[in-house]
Amino acid sequence: MVGPAQARTMTRNTQHTTRSNRTSRDRRGDEVAMSGTALIGQSEAAFATASTRRGRNTRSAALVGLGAAAISMTGSGIPSYWGDEAASVISADRPLPTLLAELGTVDAVHGAYYLFLHYWIGLVGTSEFAVRLPSAIAIGLGAAGVVVLARRLSGSGRFAVASGLIFAILPLVTRMGSEARSYAFGIAAAVWLAAAFVRLVRSRETRIWPWILLGAGGAASTYVFLYLVLLIPVFGVGMLALRPARAIVMRWLASAGVAIVLAAPIMIAAVSQRQQVEFLARRDYATVESVLVTQWFGSGWFAVLAWALIAAAVAGAVMRRESRPRLAFLLAWLVIPTAAVMVANFAITPLYNPRYLSFSTPAVAILMAEGVRVLAGLARGRSARRLVATAAAVALVVTALPGYVEQRSPFSRDEGSDLREAAAIVAEHASPGDAIVFDESVRPSRKPRLAIDLYPEQFAGLHDVALVTPARERDTIWAEVAPLRGLGVDLRDHQTVWALQLAGSSSTDMSTLETLGFRLVQAIPVNRTVLYEFTREAP
Repeated sequence: MVGPAQARTMTRNTQHTTRSNRTSRDRRGDEVAMSGTALIGQSEAAFATASTRRGRNTRSAALVGLGAAAISMTGSGIPSYWGDEAASVISADRPLPTLLAELGTVDAVHGAYYLFLHYWIGLVGTSEFAVRLPSAIAIGLGAAGVVVLARRLSGSGRFAVASGLIFAILPLVTRMGSEARSYAFGIAAAVWLAAAFVRLVRSRETRIWPWILLGAGGAASTYVFLYLVLLIPVFGVGMLALRPARAIVMRWLASAGVAIVLAAPIMIAAVSQRQQVEFLARRDYATVESVLVTQWFGSGWFAVLAWALIAAAVAGAVMRRESRPRLAFLLAWLVIPTAAVMVANFAITPLYNPRYLSFSTPAVAILMAEGVRVLAGLARGRSARRLVATAAAVALVVTALPGYVEQRSPFSRDEGSDLREAAAIVAEHASPGDAIVFDESVRPSRKPRLAIDLYPEQFAGLHDVALVTPARERDTIWAEVAPLRGLGVDLRDHQTVWALQLAGSSSTDMSTLETLGFRLVQAIPVNRTVLYEFTREAP
């Protein structure tokens, strides 16, 4: 039996225990709530940090891209068009059915660019600056891609920005960014394909559709520039270097298969139109100097500095195991396309032109940035490392600047192309009703006739006596013309004939005109072109 006193004591103990248990539960609940709040806070902070980092990375890539576009764009309208650009403009500035007919005969590998340029010219006209502007924009996209790729390979934002800035001042990049050809677009396509490839590998992407999209994008890029098909073996080396799981390798093989199948039509067209590169057999392009200097660097001093930095990057990879996979990938991008083109050039058919390897410039830039980082890492102390990096940057700018300025001089293209200036001098001296003839004895890309195709307003009122069919009406690039020696009847009503000749050519036009009774009155030199005036007395 429990007495009243004991009962009261037990009741008090029970109430105290209940209150203690409730307090303990409340304390644990508060701790759980606080812990949950802390976790939520940490997650929100991490998300905010990641968002801030992504925003910073995006801004840095965009700013570097804008800077690169501005560098390539500046002064791009100063040089006259030259032969290859003339092919772009003359092809694009014609009716669409005629352009499509041309692509069925020649230059199918440039078809995507010509089609784009056809509509672009319809919007902005055919001035040098306007037609070259898309190439500068493409270089900007390429520079942004270099920043993204370098960050994905290294994890360092500063290194990525340095890579993008080096890319922006590479002499070949600033040249391609101021030229009306498709090479700048090829560079941009290559670097973004590489960035997508690295992301898929590093994220261990096992879904098939992103890999199929990568393959489709790679195939589409070959329609912009055929040699981008050589990225397939480059990415293969990247697979070996990054060592992903077997499932990733199998998906990349599927991606490569998609790229090859979808690119097959343009590769077949290129083989069927291989005569368009037969001129390479008559050019002394495939030399050691072309590969080591001209191909990416332009000048000897810049090339020496660039190769020294690349060598430092390789040495750093030997010492640091963690950098070896990305160095292997980048070196493959540097070596495999050049080696493949050179082997084909000597063993099969001429295929090498230094500009054709421009799509390796992103790898060149990142390797050079790696070299700067390795050299800076050898210095002791933060100040010393900054000094080394600054010295390297200054040296690169100083050695790149002369070539950059020269690229933007009036006669910088194709050893002195002066088509615009020649057209202006014709307009200044010739009178309506005069006849005009052009030197047809030189190779197509240097024919003075390109001046009338590119700047027709400067020849208004003149009689192009040799013209049979204008280029815009043919299924090939150039106009059809008749030889001057058979044009006596066409010249009988003209007392003044202007002859635009390439200096030092083997043309017989002047002797032909003299045979027809014309007398040389004056010779007006332009740069590499000379304008001759012939007259005769009225019958």
